[in-house]
Amino acid sequence: MQKSNKVLKLVVLSMLVAVGVVISPLLRVEGMCPMAHFINIVCSAFLGPWYSLACAVTIGIIRMALMGIPPIALTGAIFGAFLSGIFYRMSKGNLLLAVLGEVIGTGIIGAIASYPVMSFFWDKEGLTLLFYVPSFICGTLIGGSIAFAFLKKLAGTGMLEKFQTMLGTERYTYTSSIFGNALTIAAFGVIGYVIVQILKDMFSLTSPVWPWVSYALIVVFAAFALTYWIYKSVRSRQYDSRICK
Repeated sequence: MQKSNKVLKLVVLSMLVAVGVVISPLLRVEGMCPMAHFINIVCSAFLGPWYSLACAVTIGIIRMALMGIPPIALTGAIFGAFLSGIFYRMSKGNLLLAVLGEVIGTGIIGAIASYPVMSFFWDKEGLTLLFYVPSFICGTLIGGSIAFAFLKKLAGTGMLEKFQTMLGTERYTYTSSIFGNALTIAAFGVIGYVIVQILKDMFSLTSPVWPWVSYALIVVFAAFALTYWIYKSVRSRQYDSRICK
């Protein structure tokens, strides 16, 4: 059984590497590759930190060899992949902390590590220590949001735990609350606000519409979260009252 689990893990790892290489060009600009972070977090939840690290290294090497991507393909992925898996395990399956591990590992550690690599080994000029931080954080927030929504849906249907059981990895029972789900919805508005602000600075977007867009995201998601919380709370009370009768 243990040998079978190892073979299955390698098969799943190979599939994630293949998918990661194929979808990595989506939404990509230099210094920002959201779908790589999506794969990191999904691999962390499915297989754990060491496999996630191996996945990030393999994808990075393939992208560098076949697509001409600079070394940030590695420095912008490996730290986040490992920390995402560590945070997920330490928190006993908290998906938000898995995303946070990716944000810290890539958005801060990986971004800072990319500075000497790109400056001294790639001869890229005009860089500073924190040059890649905004774009890396933006990429992790986009990819992390997609991964969170995907894994949360799998966890809610019980499929994530089934995958973990099948693979022989640490499995965690999913629990949710109406208030927690509402907070998650509202958090996407804040994430959207941060992404718009970073993109506005990165691409020097001067149109007065952009501040309105960023604040509108917060308002829309907050309103949606409040509506969700009220609707689900009322439905829950109605269900409880029927049970009591």
